[in-house]
Amino acid sequence: MLISTENLSKSFGDRQVLKNINMTVEEKCRYGLIGVNGAGKSTLLDIITGAAEEYEGEVYINKSATIGFLRQNSGLDRSNSIEEEMRGVFSDVFEAEREMRELERKMEGLPPEELRAVNAEYMKKQAYFDSRDGYGAEVKIKTVLNGMGFGGCDMSMSVAKLSGGEKTRLAIAKLLLEEPDLLILDEPTNHLDFKMLGWLEDYLSSYSGALLVVSHDRYFLNKVADNIFEIERGKLESYKGNYSAYLVQKAERLERRRKEYEIQQMQIAQMKTYIDKNIARASTSASAKSRIKALENMELVEKPEGDIKTMHISFSYKGAPYKDVLKTEGLCVGVGGRTLCENINLDIKRGDKIAIIGENGIGKSSLLKTLLGIIPPHGGEYKWGKNTKISFYEQENANLDYGKTAFDELRDKFPNVLDTELRRALGSVLLSGENVFKTIDKISGGERAKLALCEIMLEHANVILLDEPTNHLDLPSREELERALCEFDGTLIFVSHDRYFLNSIPSSIIEIKSDGVSIYDGNYEYYKERSELLSRASEAVEKSERAQKPEKGEAVYHRTKEQRRAEAMRKERLRELERLIEELEEETRVLESDILREEVYSDYVLMNEKCTAIEDNKNKLEEYYSELIELEE
Repeated sequence: MLISTENLSKSFGDRQVLKNINMTVEEKCRYGLIGVNGAGKSTLLDIITGAAEEYEGEVYINKSATIGFLRQNSGLDRSNSIEEEMRGVFSDVFEAEREMRELERKMEGLPPEELRAVNAEYMKKQAYFDSRDGYGAEVKIKTVLNGMGFGGCDMSMSVAKLSGGEKTRLAIAKLLLEEPDLLILDEPTNHLDFKMLGWLEDYLSSYSGALLVVSHDRYFLNKVADNIFEIERGKLESYKGNYSAYLVQKAERLERRRKEYEIQQMQIAQMKTYIDKNIARASTSASAKSRIKALENMELVEKPEGDIKTMHISFSYKGAPYKDVLKTEGLCVGVGGRTLCENINLDIKRGDKIAIIGENGIGKSSLLKTLLGIIPPHGGEYKWGKNTKISFYEQENANLDYGKTAFDELRDKFPNVLDTELRRALGSVLLSGENVFKTIDKISGGERAKLALCEIMLEHANVILLDEPTNHLDLPSREELERALCEFDGTLIFVSHDRYFLNSIPSSIIEIKSDGVSIYDGNYEYYKERSELLSRASEAVEKSERAQKPEKGEAVYHRTKEQRRAEAMRKERLRELERLIEELEEETRVLESDILREEVYSDYVLMNEKCTAIEDNKNKLEEYYSELIELEE
C-alpha cells in the first residue's frame, strides 16, 4: 500500500467538496481519477501530496515511498537549460562518475600500499554507479526527451524560453526520469500530439511504479488505467478496469441500486400497511409490533440520486449551402514570414464532417484562421460556396470580451433575441445564477468554453469550424458535445487531439503535413491503422529497393518464367488481402460505433459479445497485416 485515506472530508466555507473518502492506492497499480469540473479532484490530490493541510479524516502515506506529482501548471527552474534540468535527476550518478574519474587519475603511479585503499574507495563508487544504472543515464535522458518531442531541440536552450506547453512536456519528462514509486499526473495529455501521446501511453503501460492520473482523455484512460476512481457529489466510487469498463459497471451499479431501493420501499409500504391494520387487534398486535421493531432496525437503502446535471446543446441552421462548401487549391499557410504548410488541396461538400490533425506547430489553427480571413494565405487560394454561414470556436475563446458579463456578451451579439431566450440558452450550458452576471474573466475555462458553444448554438450557422473544442470540458460535457455534433447535419471542420472524439464524429480525417495533406476516409482508428500500414509498406519498399539494387560490378539477371508467375500470384494475394482488410476494418468500425450506444453498453452480455468480436477482428487484422508486409518485402 502506498496511500490510503479514511473518512477524508474537506469543506470550503459551507460547501463540502469531499465527503468521507475512503481510497487505497496499491503498488504497481494504475488509477484514473475522473469527475466533473469542480468535483474535488485537484483538492484530493493536494491533500494526499501534502499541499493542503486542513481536512477531516486520516491520510496514510508509506514513508518509504517516493511520490512524483505533475500539476497542471508545473514549475521548472527557469534559469536552467533543458540539459541541466534532465541531468539534475541523475546528479548523484554523474557526481559518482566524476569522483570515479578522479580516483582513476589518482591511482596512476601510486605505490601498492596506497593503491589498495584508493582502489577500495573506487570499488564503492563503482558499485553505487552500477546500482543506479549509471551507464544508462544518458540513454534514458535521450529516450524520454525524444518521446516527449525534444529530440531535435537545442539542449542548451533556457527553460525560460520554452512555451507553456513545452514546459509541461519537459516537466513530464523529468518526472518519468525520476521514476517515483507513485507517479501522479494532472491532465498530462493537454499539450501532446498523437506521436507523443502514443509514446507516453506505451511508456506508462510498462512503468514499474504506480500511477494516479487525472484526465478527461477517454482514449488515454482506456490505455493506461486498470482502475477508475470517480468523485461525484463529494463521494468516491472505485471501479475495476479502464474507462470503457467503468461505463458498463457504473450503469449496472446504478440499475442495481435503483432496484434495491424500489424493492425495499415496497417492503416498507407493505409492512406499514400491515401495522396500520393489525396494531389495534389483540390477536395480531404482537405481530404488528414485531414489524414496527423490524422497521426501526432496518438498514435503509439510500435513494439513488439522479445523474449529474450536464449541459444540453444542439446545433441547427436556417438555409442550406450549395453542395460545394469549400475548395482550396495549392493553399499555403503561415504566420508572419514563415510558411507552416503548403499545397493544401481540399474539396469539402455539404454535410461533410472533417477532422484536421497534424503535429504541434504544423499550422492547424492557422489553417482555420486563414480560411476565415483572419490571417492572409502565404499562397494559393480558397473559396467558400454560396449560402455558407460560418461559426467559429476559437481554441482559447479569445473572441469573447472578457470585460463583459456572460449575459451581456450574448445580449450585445444577439440584440434581436429575447432576454428569456438568452437566459434559457445559458441555462442549457449550465451557466445560471450569479455566474451569468460575472465578468467572463472571473469564470472558469470550462464555463468560457460553454459560453462560446452557446454563441454557436444561437448563430444557427450551416458550417461550423472548431479549434480544440474539448480542451476545457469535463467528460460529461465532452460526451454531450460529441452527441450534438454527431446529430448536426450541417458541415463540420474541426481540429482536435481528443482521439475518442475523433473516433465518433468525422467522416474523413485530413492529416496536415508541411508539404501537403493526406486524406483518410474514416475515423481515428482507421487513420491510425492505414497510416501505420502505409509507413510499414514504405519502409518495405525502401528495403526491397536497397536489396535489389546491384552492387558495383555485380551482374544483373533477368527473372525466369517461374519467378514472373510467383510475382503475379504475390500481387493477386496482395489485392485479396487489401480487400479483406478493408472489409474487416469496416466491420470493426461498426462494432466500435455500436459499443458507444447506451442500449449496448448498458447490456453487459451484448457489450461482451461486441467487445469479443472487436478483439477477434483485430487479431485477424494483425495476421493479415503481417502477411501483407511479408509479401510486400
